[in-house]
Amino acid sequence: MSRQRRLLAREAAHLAPGASEEAALGQRVFVAGSGSTLTDADGNRYLDFAAGTLTQSIGHCHPEVVTALADQAGRLWNVHDSATADRAALCELLATLLPAELDTYAFFTTGAEVVEAALRVVAAVAAPGRNRVGALRHGFHGKTLGARMLVHWDIGHQSFAGNSILGYSPYCYRCPLGLRYPSCETRCADLVVRHIADKPQVSALIFEPVLGAAGVIVPPPGYWDKIARACRDSGVLLVADEVATGGGRTGAFLACSWLGIEPDLVLLAKGLASGFPFAVLAGRSQVLRGPEGAAAGSTASTFGGNPLGIAAALATLTVIDRDGLIARVPGLAAAMRAGLDDLHERHPMIGEVRGAGLLFGLEIVHDRDSRQPAPELAGQVYRAGLDLGLRTAMGGHILRLAPPFTTTADELDEGLRLLDRALSLVEAGGR
Repeated sequence: MSRQRRLLAREAAHLAPGASEEAALGQRVFVAGSGSTLTDADGNRYLDFAAGTLTQSIGHCHPEVVTALADQAGRLWNVHDSATADRAALCELLATLLPAELDTYAFFTTGAEVVEAALRVVAAVAAPGRNRVGALRHGFHGKTLGARMLVHWDIGHQSFAGNSILGYSPYCYRCPLGLRYPSCETRCADLVVRHIADKPQVSALIFEPVLGAAGVIVPPPGYWDKIARACRDSGVLLVADEVATGGGRTGAFLACSWLGIEPDLVLLAKGLASGFPFAVLAGRSQVLRGPEGAAAGSTASTFGGNPLGIAAALATLTVIDRDGLIARVPGLAAAMRAGLDDLHERHPMIGEVRGAGLLFGLEIVHDRDSRQPAPELAGQVYRAGLDLGLRTAMGGHILRLAPPFTTTADELDEGLRLLDRALSLVEAGGR
């Protein structure tokens, strides 16, 4: 029995079920990472085209992040939310990376925690009568109660609709209105305006600029123009969940900047600290510094902004900024798009390829005419890729690809070659 099998058997006696699909299907025990590669307990190596879980923007175990964490671990770990030596430096660095109007920050640990913090801010600053929030269908904001209520994510027989109003996301491949872009004239956006922006009881629209977990749903031109303008005109706060896209993933530090959206609050996490738990709530000073949203304890958290997280984030963002890594994203993305478009032509199980910078989604279907989702085929491609030495991200019938910004051209070519082989094996019935 391999070492991986022994370790998995040991933990299975005590570990609760409910792991991600990729962990449950993959059955791998990873023990080391360096740059774009991972190594498992049996010594097998993998190209990591999931970048952890979109966290390893500068690759696994970058030496400067390792040094920063090790040095900090020898000095100080936690003093609640008291100031520490590097916190001011991190604030100043964020101020150079973010749009100038997003000049005020609060620190947390996870994406879901920062979503909950944003919900508290929205509730605190909302004018009387503005007691509802908007969100988008197919959105994902975490697994906490507030995050689930945003998108009406029910558990068991319990309903968590809360006080949110859902608008249509720009899911062109599966348009719920049965229309086609551009002749549709972004009717989905018109309905978001009607049902959310134009409602006087709505205080904020909480949204992913590019919907990640839903399958990298990239908005067509015009979608956010209409919605953002209407929200601004009607006083509805724009709260951008950039947990997945923030930090340069789309080729700009914020996907909002890439799409021309000017949010009031932005939520950041995954790509900021090389996989160390760390999240940022960034916002306009008039929102975060006003008396309504600045009560004592409103941005405090037991582990939020701890010295280790600050060290990891400061080192990660310093490398991204100093080495110009975001500037590498468009070139890598173009090469990856070309390769994936070629795979789309040759493999009919790929219904559509969607991408925003170095974040791509492959919609796996039984056939392109019916567009029937094929989660079982997606799982087979995912497992075949692992067996060949390629790690992707999957959920349902979607395969996501999000390699580190430090990925080389040779690694990109190799990853696409392995994905091609995985798709061919599944099509031939080899999995």
